[in-house]
Amino acid sequence: MMRDAFTRSVAVLLACAATTPLFAGPIRQIEQLDRGAVVSPATGGGAIVSWRLLATDPRTARFEVLRDGKRIATTTATGATSIVDQHGTPRQGYAVRMIGGREPPSPALALPDGFWRIPLDVPPGGTTPDGLAYTYTANDASVGDLDGDGRYEIVLKWDPTNSHDNSQGGYTGPVLIEAYTLEGKRLWRINLGPNIRAGAHYTQFLVYDFDGDGRAEIAMKTADATIDGTGQPIGDAHADWREKDGEVPQADRTGAAYTADGKRVAKLAGRILNGPEYLTVFDGRTGRALASKPYDPPRYPGGNPTFEQLRDTWGDGYGNRVDRFLAGVAYFDGARPSMVFGRGYYGRTTVASWDYRDGKLTERWLFDSNAPGNEKYEGRGNHQLSIADVDGDGRDEVIYGSMAIDDDGKGLWTDPLFHGDAMHVGDLDPARPGLEKFGVHEEMDRNGGIGSALLDARTGEILWQKPAQHDTGRGLAADIDPRHVGAEFWGSNSRDLFDVHGQAIGTAPRQTNFAIWWDGDRLRELLDGTTIYKWDWRAGRAVPLLETTGTASNNGTKANPALQADLFGDWREEVVLRSADNRELRIYETPFPTTHRYVTLMQDPVYRLGVAWQNTAYNQPPHTSFYLGEPTATEHPQ
Repeated sequence: MMRDAFTRSVAVLLACAATTPLFAGPIRQIEQLDRGAVVSPATGGGAIVSWRLLATDPRTARFEVLRDGKRIATTTATGATSIVDQHGTPRQGYAVRMIGGREPPSPALALPDGFWRIPLDVPPGGTTPDGLAYTYTANDASVGDLDGDGRYEIVLKWDPTNSHDNSQGGYTGPVLIEAYTLEGKRLWRINLGPNIRAGAHYTQFLVYDFDGDGRAEIAMKTADATIDGTGQPIGDAHADWREKDGEVPQADRTGAAYTADGKRVAKLAGRILNGPEYLTVFDGRTGRALASKPYDPPRYPGGNPTFEQLRDTWGDGYGNRVDRFLAGVAYFDGARPSMVFGRGYYGRTTVASWDYRDGKLTERWLFDSNAPGNEKYEGRGNHQLSIADVDGDGRDEVIYGSMAIDDDGKGLWTDPLFHGDAMHVGDLDPARPGLEKFGVHEEMDRNGGIGSALLDARTGEILWQKPAQHDTGRGLAADIDPRHVGAEFWGSNSRDLFDVHGQAIGTAPRQTNFAIWWDGDRLRELLDGTTIYKWDWRAGRAVPLLETTGTASNNGTKANPALQADLFGDWREEVVLRSADNRELRIYETPFPTTHRYVTLMQDPVYRLGVAWQNTAYNQPPHTSFYLGEPTATEHPQ
């Protein structure tokens, strides 16, 4: 009988403790991944073969590479887990095996075009109650080992073309969640139904092994008439809680509409302001609903609030602030994963933690800015969150914008920087102990004109800040210049590029979206839309490395990929893009060799959880718990 993932993780890691590059803190439940070997065309010709170095491998593990059954290369004890075969092609049969290990040779997934295609079943469109037709667009994705075989499967969200921001009225089609194998076999489809509105802030889905059985589950907010992957409804299968018509006073500065007499209002048609709300865990193999609980906190105690009750509780009465959701995964006990589901961040800010154990869904804690002593945490959330152990006790904290929540659900720190659209948490300054948080901010009239700031992630201490006169909507932190130890920082409030001390060191890139480890060095490249760029720090310009054709990015001006993650191969990242016609996903693999050796990033605690929350609201790239950049503490470029 297969032992559960937690038991196997503890046993394997304890056995390898003397030789395994473990991360700090208690032993955590980790995914039992396979070797993840892959072969693709190499830049300059030939084939590049790469594979995972696992946390359970000996530090000095050596590997041999086979082509058509014959050994063609062996690695050194410190060499990279990739080789370039100048005499081969990706269409030949490659395999990888650890020397001295018991595992059989791992066949390499062949990507002769430099990317892997996953065919999709495009869902049929429909018509809203007001007569408007819609179709579907492949949107954000996540990954998990749904069947326990050591390979990732893809979980994909389909958005209707009439999805709306919370500030906008109007009906939407239902949101669909599907699972696919790498070969394109659709495993199941979940229809969230008419009572979950479509838009970037409504559905955040988590793919993770929450119960430790070696297979990932899916968790998300559901409602009456959600249909699980086996065709079974949740709640009342015939309920329709959508507002049919009406308007209410509009206090927000966005999404405004006006009556004939100039009254500012919000249109209600299509919004969902009443009815039951649930948190549901689904089986990763079948999409079957395993457990559901009432979503906490509700819109209003007792349900079915009036406009005035919603306004007084969340800041408006038309569903803008109350339906701003975030989600993530955290190890609050240091060993096993919990769910994190947040509601609200412009005003009232709430974050709930849930555990799924032995088939039961239970709430661990609820943080609420309305609770006594938490008043200073109101209105300081972001359009995304991050999860990391910022205080070094082995247990994770939730960084929720200009605030952090400790592993026990109590406030850790808060700063009066207020709301922002982007933030980045990791070891951004290796010369300082612990982690840092870089963020951009938009409420200039409330925070003293601060557009961006670097903070100590443990205490919230502001290390440096930069001014702005207007909303700073974009910001990025990544090591792109090897002349300076640590990450570089830039945002839309300035044309300058800053080092870890806040000193201007040159002109910043125009690309301020995603950063990705793509080529052979330890600098990050820039992923913007469907193109990957290398920052030429000598010339101060971005040079395209990968320009994809026939693909499209997601979420309008956010222009993010479906997913960015270290999905297979060595420690470099892959990028997942949808085709422009939505008929396939493409997973692009780097063609560049490398000399650097790292354990797969998916076994780094901060990075893996970053992949889990990447689909949340305004998508951001994952970061690592350790400094992965140029130069290291003992290396200095000439």
